[in-house]
Parts: sequence; C-alpha cells; structure tokens
Amino acid sequence: MKKFSFKIALTLFIIAISFSCAKRGRISGGAKDITPPKLLKAVPENYSTEFNDNEIKIYFDEYVKLDDLQKQLIISPPLKYDPIITPLGSSSKYITIKILDTLDENTTYSINFGQSIVDHNEGNPFSYFKYIFSTGKHIDSLTLSGTINDAERRTPDKFVSVMLYRINESFSDSIVYKEKPTYITNTLDSTNVFQLENLKTGKYLLVALKEENQNFIFNQSEDKIGFFNEVITIPSDTTYNLKLFKEKTNFKAGRPKSKSKNSIVFGYQGDHESMKIKLLSETSTKTTSLITKLKDKDSLKYWYTPEVTNDSLLFEVSHNGKIQDTFTVRPRNKENDSLTFAATRGTLKFDGAFEISANNPIVGYNVDNMKIFNTTDSVAVSFTPEFKSLSNTLKLSFELKEEKNYKVEILPYSFKDFFGNRNDTLRYTLSTRSYSDYGNVRVKLKNAPSGNLIVQLTDGDAKVLYELQGNSSDVYDFKNIDPNTYYLRVVVDRNNNKRYDTGNYLKKIQPERISYFPKALDVRPNWDLEQEFILR
Repeated sequence: MKKFSFKIALTLFIIAISFSCAKRGRISGGAKDITPPKLLKAVPENYSTEFNDNEIKIYFDEYVKLDDLQKQLIISPPLKYDPIITPLGSSSKYITIKILDTLDENTTYSINFGQSIVDHNEGNPFSYFKYIFSTGKHIDSLTLSGTINDAERRTPDKFVSVMLYRINESFSDSIVYKEKPTYITNTLDSTNVFQLENLKTGKYLLVALKEENQNFIFNQSEDKIGFFNEVITIPSDTTYNLKLFKEKTNFKAGRPKSKSKNSIVFGYQGDHESMKIKLLSETSTKTTSLITKLKDKDSLKYWYTPEVTNDSLLFEVSHNGKIQDTFTVRPRNKENDSLTFAATRGTLKFDGAFEISANNPIVGYNVDNMKIFNTTDSVAVSFTPEFKSLSNTLKLSFELKEEKNYKVEILPYSFKDFFGNRNDTLRYTLSTRSYSDYGNVRVKLKNAPSGNLIVQLTDGDAKVLYELQGNSSDVYDFKNIDPNTYYLRVVVDRNNNKRYDTGNYLKKIQPERISYFPKALDVRPNWDLEQEFILR
C-alpha cells in the first residue's frame, strides 16, 4: 500500500512539474498597450506670450519617436528655414525644437505635429498636438473652416494644404507662385474638412494646394490648386468650399532630339494644337516636311525629305502665332526604319472600328485595294474610311453584327509612306461577341441645367470609359457596354465646346461643374439598368 501510494505521488509530482514548466514557457506578453503618450510639460510653456526663445522642449511620460514627420508637421505661419526637430530615427522622453528663423513681431505661431508623435513600443499616436506661442502680448484666436472637393474625382486627395495670404499693399495674385502663405493648415489623411486657427483680423486670399513638393509654392505643371474667388474677411462665420483642379499647363517647347536622318522629335508641355515647327536653316536641297504626333507622349515628330548634308539645323517653334523658342539640332546619321503597321485585332466592340497606323507617315492610300469580308458567307462588307494625318491612322468603320468573324485584307501598294515605301499584303481577323455578353444603361437626368451636358461612365480612378452628349431633356442610352462597376457623372459644359474645361487661377476661372451619382452602377451581362440622376 505504501509502495502504491509512493508511485502515485511520484507520478503526480512529475505531471505537476511538467505542467508548471509548460506554463512558464508560454510567452503571453500581457495586454497590448493602447494608451498614447501623456504630455508632462513644455519649456517654455505651451501658449506662451512674448516668446523670445530659440529652443523648445516638450516632455512625455514615456519614450516617444517621430513618425512621418515631414508629411504630418504643419507650421503656421511657415518659417523661412525649417526648424531642427529631434529625435529622428530614435526615441526619447522629450522632443526638441530648435528655431533657426528670426520670428516676426506680434505674431502667433502654431506647430502642429499631426499624428507624428507616437510611443516607442506600440506606435500609439499622441494625436494632433499643437505647440502654440506668440511673440506679442496675446494669442490670436480667430478661426476659419471649410471643406475640400476635387473638381473631377469623387473624393479629394489626402494631405491638401489650405492657406491664407494676407492682402496688403504689396499683395498680388502671383504671390502663390513666389511666396509662402501667411497661415497654413492641412487636411491630413482622414477628412476633407479643414480649419485654420490662431488667425488675426484682416483680409485674405484663400487657396488650397495638393503639392508634389511640400514647399507651399504653386507649381502649375505638377500641383492641383483650388481658390475662393472673393476676398476673405476675418472674422468670418462662413464655411468655405474649395474645388481642387489641375490647370491646363501653359505651353512650353522642349529641346528637340534627332531620331534618324529624316526625323526630329519635339517635346512640349501644354497644348500642341497651335504648335508650329519651322525650319530656318538653308539646305543644299529643297526639303518637304510633315508632322505626326507620338502616341501617348507629349511629343511631335518632324519628318523631312530628302536627307540634308548640314552639320546642324536651326528650328523655330511657335504657339498661337507667337515665337516660343529657337533650337539647333544636329541630325543623326541613322537609317530610317522600314515601313511597318499596327492594327486592331481580336474582338471588336459594337461601337468600335478597324484602325491601322504606320511607323512612318502615310502620304497616300487606296481604299479600292482594301476589303472587309464577313467570313460566314465571304460577302464583302462596305465601310467608310477616315484618315487622321496627325495620328497617322486610317479608320475603317462598318456595320457590326453579333457573333460574327471578319477578315480585313489590304493588298500590296495600298499605302505609300513619306519616303516612297509601299506595303506588302496585310491580313487581320476580327470578331464580335453576342449582345447578351454586354449590358445597357439608360440615364434620366432631373434638375439638370440648360445647355450642353456630357454624361460619362468612369472607372474608380475617374478615367472616362463611355461618354454621351446632349441636354437636360435627353435620355442617355449607353448600349452594349462591358459588364463592370462604373461611376456615373455629369459635366455641365459651360461654354458648349463639347469637352470638360478645367479652371485657371490667374484668370479667376473655376473648373466646369461635375456632379457624381452617389452610388456605383453594377452593370451585368444581358441586363438593362435604368438610373434616374437628380443633380443638386
């Protein structure tokens, strides 16, 4: 009996030891820390007046670090020289701000850290902490608030700067291109609402910028801008709305590059439609020239023949009748490419057409040598040709029927290029799908303004996929469109030029109004969707 009791006791002891060891070996780490850091004190104190220090220390109850400070930090009014703020890349129980600027007299400054102050272990943010001080005897306390919308997209960008410029005797509208604002705030990454605080009484220009470079200076070629047309008087109880838009870039000619013995590429910014290229150099032989546009590039290609013996060529580039620049180009001794073609292949949509383009400019074509056949019965299909010289593309439009196969046959010598080259036989196969593979959307507008309207279906990135034009009384039928998720929007074509026009800051022109239907449209195969859209 004693022996049996001893064995039982020994077994229970071993089990207990094993369980205890297993329990001690499990690392739970305890409950996750979700408490943000706590502010202990600031030296000088927050909201100090008659401030004349060049260093600020802000103390916390635990180790903190700075996360994404460059994007999150907003100093208003902006300083000419950025202060040195530490720690960077490490943690500390205090933050140091070293001011390198001479501060303006009788001015309230705000240093807003956004979400950049986080604790060292879990990254819990000490949200939107602001250190505020005044070089005068009191803290300015007036505010101005509003919202940001995007002129073309459903939702505005994140981290939009909202700025006030004081209007005084030295003010001009061009200030946004040259100087930092008087006051600034940021929408950060969570909302389209803004609030400017600690403002002085006065008259101001209100501007919003979505910048590529965070320097608070408007760069037309890169940044979006929004502005309020009228002067803002503070104090004000008005809630302001700003629409961000991308301006049409002013024309600028880029430096041209020679690509072959007979072609030179001229890059540009802005609108190319009124761009002219003129050869100024005298050449040993009289040249003939023409211009094509490079697909998906802001460049025009200047072609000339015959080859010239000049070491360099002088060109003049003008826009809207005004000379923009002159350029000297050294021709390359590279042979021209042989004539090749790119054309539509595969499945054609019912609103589509067959298109063929060449790498060299086409100067002649013979449609009598071009045939389109319905392969079911080998019957030739009539078509309508349309040639666009700038894109160097021939479009053949014909009636498409569902679930059919087509063959395009282009006989030799149908095309002649700029250098006298001709094509060999070209053959392409096309097909159509069933109407039931597509969906239809009918849009009925309510409360729409008079004048021309542009009704569009876009993807999630605001890229226009389908478009119809009409007026407020029209019904808009999008037929045989791909099954997909679409966003419906209406452009109020203010000047009736059949396209959307953006705004212009210096001309004080706001972008044309775009209204989005609040919900996405789910277009399914073999499905008819009817949607009423009440514009507000």
